[in-house]
Amino acid sequence: MDIMVLVGAIFETCILFIGILLLLLILKRYFEKKNKLTLYLFTIFLNLIIATFFSMLSKVIVLTTNIDYVYNQPNIEYPNTPYYWIVLRIVDFRITMIFVIIGSLLSYLLEKNIFEEKVKKYYGFFVYIFSIYSIFFAIFVYVRGNTLLDAINFLNAVIIMSVVYIPFMINCYRLYKAINDIAMKKGFLSLSLMSLSFISILFCILLDRITILLEMSNGFTVFYFMAWSFVIVGFLCAYMGYIKPKTR
Repeated sequence: MDIMVLVGAIFETCILFIGILLLLLILKRYFEKKNKLTLYLFTIFLNLIIATFFSMLSKVIVLTTNIDYVYNQPNIEYPNTPYYWIVLRIVDFRITMIFVIIGSLLSYLLEKNIFEEKVKKYYGFFVYIFSIYSIFFAIFVYVRGNTLLDAINFLNAVIIMSVVYIPFMINCYRLYKAINDIAMKKGFLSLSLMSLSFISILFCILLDRITILLEMSNGFTVFYFMAWSFVIVGFLCAYMGYIKPKTR
């Protein structure tokens, strides 16, 4: 199992390296054009990179301490100290999910700026309230070894990402089909593909979790590695199609 944790840590380190390079390119583009939408994309990607960092950090902690993933230590209790309070939440991906949720909330703000007339008020109200609830749940509603609470935490992230990115993807694709300007078509198609990539992140992680629950694996299946790969795919789609073109 340790070898797979090590492979996962190395893989996510590579994802971080590529992601940080793309972030720097996006930041450079923002300073050149001072485009508000580019700034939104930068902050969305930054939160996903931070989420990836904490996912990688969970593996470093498992490899270097006596703390293991909960399905390997179902009955072990740890001291109730500030150190374990934060470390256990890192290991059990609570901190990772927080930044995924924040990235989704920022994506809603991007969507609102692009499709202001199509975004309904009740939709925005739900996104804000559910994001706040999900972050609160990830931080405070936590009992190590409680599979139900962990499943709800993950489900919260799946719901908010689906609620934000599915309409975003559909609206971008509709505009891509409706307009004739080549540069704008390329931009909206890239944002649609970015949304699809981000939806695929948690879908792949869900498949990886299912294999664990069905006792088919100890995790780190091909779906796990596909999930974090979609982070870079989403970055590249947005960068190549929307941020890089001189028209932006």
